[in-house]
Amino acid sequence: MAEPTAVNPSIPPSGTGCAECLAAGGWWVHLRRCAACGHIGCCDSSPMRHASGHFAASGHPVMQSFEPGEEWFWDFRTGAVVEGPVLAPPTSRPADQPVPGPAGAVPPDWRRHVR
Repeated sequence: MAEPTAVNPSIPPSGTGCAECLAAGGWWVHLRRCAACGHIGCCDSSPMRHASGHFAASGHPVMQSFEPGEEWFWDFRTGAVVEGPVLAPPTSRPADQPVPGPAGAVPPDWRRHVR
């Protein structure tokens, strides 16, 4: 189970997409939500790996998948899946949002850019 200081279940997500990618006109493969502050960042398969960057900058170690139907948590300190509580809604990106996303920003050769 994730330690209580690493998770704040009352904080809503920061948006429906990776905050940094949206600000820079970038794109992502999958989304992750910081369990402490709600920041939405892109996964490590994405070109910019903003969820990992958020952990490095903030020290917030626990992320949850922000993909529809996925409820798992990840602890960057241990590199392992951990259990966590239900977080404030919404618990995923909109189901009609494309993967990868966002619509219109993903290059046609996106597979060449993933890790």
